[in-house]
Amino acid sequence: MSGNTSNSEMLYRVLGSTGQQVSAIGLGGWHIALKHVDEELGIRIIRTAIDRGITFMDNCWDYNGGESEIRMGKALRDGYRDKVFLMTKIDGRSKKEAARQIDESLQRLQVDCIDLVQHHEIIRYEDPHRVFDEEGANVAFIEAQKAGKLRYIGFTGHKDPHIHLHMLEVAASYGFKFDTAQMPLNVMDAHYRSFAKLVLPELVKQNIGVLGMKSMANGILLRSNTVTPIECLHYALNLPTSVVIAGIDSMDILDQAFEAVRTFQPMNDEQVRILLAKTAEAASSGEFEPFKTSSVFDGTAQNPDWLGEEPERIQQLMSA
Repeated sequence: MSGNTSNSEMLYRVLGSTGQQVSAIGLGGWHIALKHVDEELGIRIIRTAIDRGITFMDNCWDYNGGESEIRMGKALRDGYRDKVFLMTKIDGRSKKEAARQIDESLQRLQVDCIDLVQHHEIIRYEDPHRVFDEEGANVAFIEAQKAGKLRYIGFTGHKDPHIHLHMLEVAASYGFKFDTAQMPLNVMDAHYRSFAKLVLPELVKQNIGVLGMKSMANGILLRSNTVTPIECLHYALNLPTSVVIAGIDSMDILDQAFEAVRTFQPMNDEQVRILLAKTAEAASSGEFEPFKTSSVFDGTAQNPDWLGEEPERIQQLMSA
């Protein structure tokens, strides 16, 4: 977490080894196209966020059937594209499917180049092997990078920190280093299957940009009645994150994100301990982190066709 700077409303941090400076709060792409958020409001949220200093835009090929990327594409017209660091994620594990999804995202977002594209939902131990297969998605990513369609490459996951570590190990075995990694970082995570304890130190060591998500898990954490939204954001901001991605579906929630930045002060170990003590009991079983303990958040489990075909050599082994 180096190179912190600020303007009147936002903090900025360096994104790992990329050297890119990004806003400490990122705008989550999923919320901007939910059923209760019409297109006009979604675009207004994005543009107001940018006007006030948020530069990191999160999105995904599969969010709301593509509507999230379409809305963001519309919002980034009229000079807004040049003010942001644009990220999206794709689900394809095969080279063919990944390439198709990258091109579709480019069309929806109405851009020639996406700043960061991430392998989405690395939630199974086989995912890293499929991504790095000779017919795998990372081949498509590297080709797209060489073609100027994307700048940086990362991965995301929400299931188990050991799978994140496995992804880093498999990547290293292929001589590849990710620019970013995205994971749940919240006041419950510290107590159960913790990304903060297991993955974060390795990312810091390798100078890989840390993208925190699910700081409130779409409000589920708040139902534990143990912490406030501001405390959730302060905890995530206090970790060595480059960006804390926040789901924002109203102007009030946008204001809340800026209020968290305005009131943020680095916490010492004792302050962190006191905050985490509030959630220890509620967090012990993973009940309030259903993305770790159920398949409810697993879009690729519900839509396996998004992943593309298994590698041909695996199919041949199975039919031999």
